[in-house]
Amino acid sequence: MQFLVIAKDGTDSEAPARRLAARDQHLVGARRYTEEGAVIAGGAILDDEGRMIGSTIIYEVPDRAALDAIIAADPYVTGGVWRDIEIMPFRLAVRSKG
Repeated sequence: MQFLVIAKDGTDSEAPARRLAARDQHLVGARRYTEEGAVIAGGAILDDEGRMIGSTIIYEVPDRAALDAIIAADPYVTGGVWRDIEIMPFRLAVRSKG
């Protein structure tokens, strides 16, 4: 089952520092889940000045419980980066080969 996750960072003055502190570990997990096939695509949401203010990820997992477990363990969650997470069932219509 596929899900679209839109996760927005906190807006307080310490939010960019929290993201930076957790980023390397977050990317380690993202790469692992991509290799395992659970992440189809993902990336940062940027503001008008190009600063990272959130993330979007398309997951393919057996069910919502599997997704919830992945998200709960993400360093952006455990590190207090993501403050507003929206999860929607999703069906990818096209996929890039590259």
